Amino acid sequence: MSSSPTPAPWSGPLPPAEPPATVRLFQLPTGTYETRAAFAVTGGRFRDRRRFAATSVLVQHPAGDLLIDAGFGADLAEHVRLLPRIERAPYERGRTAREQLDAVGYDLSRLRGVLVTHVHWDHVSGLDSLDAPVWLTAAERAYGATDPHGAVFRAVSAGREIREYALDGPPYLGFPASHDVHGDGSVVVARAGGHTPGSVVVFVCLPTGERYGFIGDLTWQLDGLERRAERPWLLRRLADVDAAVVRTGLDRSIALRDVVHVVPSHDVAAYASIPVLGPVDVQGGVRS
Repeated sequence: MSSSPTPAPWSGPLPPAEPPATVRLFQLPTGTYETRAAFAVTGGRFRDRRRFAATSVLVQHPAGDLLIDAGFGADLAEHVRLLPRIERAPYERGRTAREQLDAVGYDLSRLRGVLVTHVHWDHVSGLDSLDAPVWLTAAERAYGATDPHGAVFRAVSAGREIREYALDGPPYLGFPASHDVHGDGSVVVARAGGHTPGSVVVFVCLPTGERYGFIGDLTWQLDGLERRAERPWLLRRLADVDAAVVRTGLDRSIALRDVVHVVPSHDVAAYASIPVLGPVDVQGGVRS
């Protein structure tokens, strides 16, 4: 990837966190789309077909729940038609996040918002059926309002409440600035940038002490972390606004792998340790 030294594992103290006992984390897989490994990560084989996850994550918290990204939406086919032809790929649609929440009897009044890592189509399509504020940085909102890659975001966010937040907190696990959503260290958003101007990493600390880092598209696949491999040159040119900043964010993520479950948005296997939401998980907001 780079001639610079391989990042050393994180050896500093972990940030303080006091998540309430009822904080829980669940995955809501909404479907996949297909691409070839050669287009996903440097060194990938052309004949190796990859399923890219479009998964939303529910963070239950007594002060209000959040979804991290929205996955595929009800109008997925129309959203795909809004993409340039070169970006369209075969896809398999599952149930939307809203359909999964409804199926288990989730009380939608508990949903405080949808915190998007960035506004590309495969992270925001599901906003079309989620009646909740959209949380994003001012830089990401501006990007989504004007950039060609924001076409789907503009379609699904029209008329919805946008809640901007500032990354005005201290550095967090190597990332330069942060925002503690609940003030207890359970959900902390950190500045990433590079892939889009206002993209973020979302860290979640559970009552067990386990920590997750949802790194968006700093890399698309786990082997980007395992092999310290960037996207191929052409894809860096097409997908990233600043490849050097992405490279730095990838190194920061690699350094955390011993202390954080690092989850690239589009690797199905990265979500394996996160349970799927079921009816028992929404009874009073506490899993039995």
